[in-house]
Amino acid sequence: MNHQIQSYLIKEEPFYRASGDEVELFEAAYALRTPMILKGPTGCGKTRFMEAMAWRLKRPLITLACNEDMTASDLVGRYLLDAEGTVWKDGPLTLAARHGAICYLDEVVEARQDTLVVIHPLTDDRRILPLDKRGELIHAHPDFQLVMSYNPGYQSAAKDLKQSTKQRFGALDFQYPEATAEAEIVSHESGCDDDTAARLVGIAHRSRALRGRGLEEGISTRMLIRAASLIAGGIAPLAACRLAMTKPLTDDDDLLRALDGFIDAHFR
Repeated sequence: MNHQIQSYLIKEEPFYRASGDEVELFEAAYALRTPMILKGPTGCGKTRFMEAMAWRLKRPLITLACNEDMTASDLVGRYLLDAEGTVWKDGPLTLAARHGAICYLDEVVEARQDTLVVIHPLTDDRRILPLDKRGELIHAHPDFQLVMSYNPGYQSAAKDLKQSTKQRFGALDFQYPEATAEAEIVSHESGCDDDTAARLVGIAHRSRALRGRGLEEGISTRMLIRAASLIAGGIAPLAACRLAMTKPLTDDDDLLRALDGFIDAHFR
């Protein structure tokens, strides 16, 4: 394996608790090198799933957090100046395509549409990446796969992916785990006891019912793990929940009182 991407290998198996047949489906998609989209709410485990799959498949995982300022050059690469003059520096997409890594574009809808056009030749039968500035045409390594993720319930219609992009991909839907599974994840990741984890999950489920009624998002699994870690470290449950779960979620006083009521009900 090329030394440039060895650092992107996942060294230890990440903890991931499957909630359905997503592992088997992704492995089948990878066997065909099908580009994939992972759809689901913030903090539900999409990135952890990708880390677990990269470990299972023994492939390097190159992750890029997308944003509205990202350009095509940020993906494919650019010329840079160093002590020896002008040199070409591969971007994450080019590095993955050259050497057979999985390239994971997180929150891809945050990127501009004109930036994403560069991925199209890699997502059909051609599997090529033209580097116009370099005058090079890369034929993707046989092990290369492109994966993207986003939260379909959060972005505006203006930020949605074009159909010309969506139809090049397979897709998996992710949701927050059911209560027992989510409590198991929270306990494992934080070191808190099972009862505390179950109480935290109960708070999260009630907060998620407020989505669309004042909250853009409910309390995520990621936030639960942070609160549980604080509790396991000796912080009082009420303080930990407010620090890690409710105050980051909203600045609205009425919503904060409602969320604090959920905490009080579970940790009275």
